[in-house]
Amino acid sequence: MDALFMKRCLELAKLGLGQVATNPMVGCVIVHNGVIIGEGYHEGFGGAHAEVNAINAVGDASLLPQSILYVNLEPCSHVGKTPACTGKIIQSKIGRVVIGCRDTNKEVSGGGVAILSRHGCEVEFSAMEAECRDLNRRFFTFHKEKRPYVILKWAESSDGYIAPEGGQQKWITGEESKQLVHKWRTEEQAIMVGTNTVLIDNPELTARLWEGNNPVRVAIDNHGRIPATAKILNSEAATLIYGARKTGSPSATFVSVNTEGDQLNAILTDLYNREIMSVIVEGGQQLLNSFIVNGIWDEARVFTGEINFSNGLKAPQLKMSPVGEKLIGPDRLRLFYNKS
Repeated sequence: MDALFMKRCLELAKLGLGQVATNPMVGCVIVHNGVIIGEGYHEGFGGAHAEVNAINAVGDASLLPQSILYVNLEPCSHVGKTPACTGKIIQSKIGRVVIGCRDTNKEVSGGGVAILSRHGCEVEFSAMEAECRDLNRRFFTFHKEKRPYVILKWAESSDGYIAPEGGQQKWITGEESKQLVHKWRTEEQAIMVGTNTVLIDNPELTARLWEGNNPVRVAIDNHGRIPATAKILNSEAATLIYGARKTGSPSATFVSVNTEGDQLNAILTDLYNREIMSVIVEGGQQLLNSFIVNGIWDEARVFTGEINFSNGLKAPQLKMSPVGEKLIGPDRLRLFYNKS
C-alpha cells in the first residue's frame, strides 16, 4: 500500500512542473485507515508547500494523530518564503511519515528527519527512492553540480542531418512535435541558442503553442552579430545575451563572459547564480556539439523526421543507446540520459 500512496504523491508533484523552480516538485497525501483523507502539492514558488496543503485539506483534523503522511521528498526544516513543514506536521500530531527520498539541499539534508524523530514521529523511507529522485533531477543537479540541469534538444532528418546543405532553415518535424516542444519550454526556466540559430532561423523562443510560462531566452553572441530586430529581443520574454557588444534592447540583459576560457561553464555558472535551475538547449550543430564534447549535459531529446536531406550538416552523435523511444505523430522521439 505504501507504494500506491507514494505513486499518488509523484502524480501530484508533477502538477508543479514549470511552476515551482527553484524549489523541488513535491506531492503529499494523508491516509487514515487505508483511505486518503487529504492531499496537496507545491503549486507555485513562494506558495504553501505540499505538506501544508495536504494537512489543510483534511476535513476532520481529529483524524490526523492516527494518520500517515506520505511525501516524495524530505519535509523542509528551515524557514524560507514559508514556515518549515516539519513544524506543521508536528503541530498536527501525525504519528508516521513515509518519505520518498532525502533532500540533499544543505539547508534541509537530514534536518527534517531529525526534527520529526526528535518529536516522536515514526519516520520511514519508501522503496521508491529512485523514482522520487528522478522526478526532481533538475533540483538535485542544480544543488550538486552548481549549474542548471541541461537538456539538449534537436531534430534530424531520416538520414542523420540537422540542416540541409547551405544551412538554410528547413522544418524537419510535424505539428505534433512542434507543440510538444512548446510544452517543454513551459517546463524549463531557460532556453539557449547560438548566434547562427538566431541569424538563420530568427526564432522567438516562446511557448506560443502551449499555455504556461515563457522561459528566459539565452543566446551566445561573441562577435555582436545579433541584430536589434531579432525576435529574441522582443518584449515577449526576458533575454540574456552573452557576448562582448551590446545591441540596444530594453528587454535584454547583456552579460560579458571570458570567451578565451571555458565559456560554457562560465555561462552555466552565471545562470546558476541567477537561480535558473534548468535550461533546454535548442541550438545548432556547433552549440550542441560543444555541450556533448565537454560532457556538460544531463538529458537529450532527439526527434527524427521523415524528411531526407541526402547531404548537409550532420546531426550530433551520442555514443549510447536511448533509454526510451516513442512516436510523436509521424516523428520518432528518442530520450537519452548522461550518466557519466
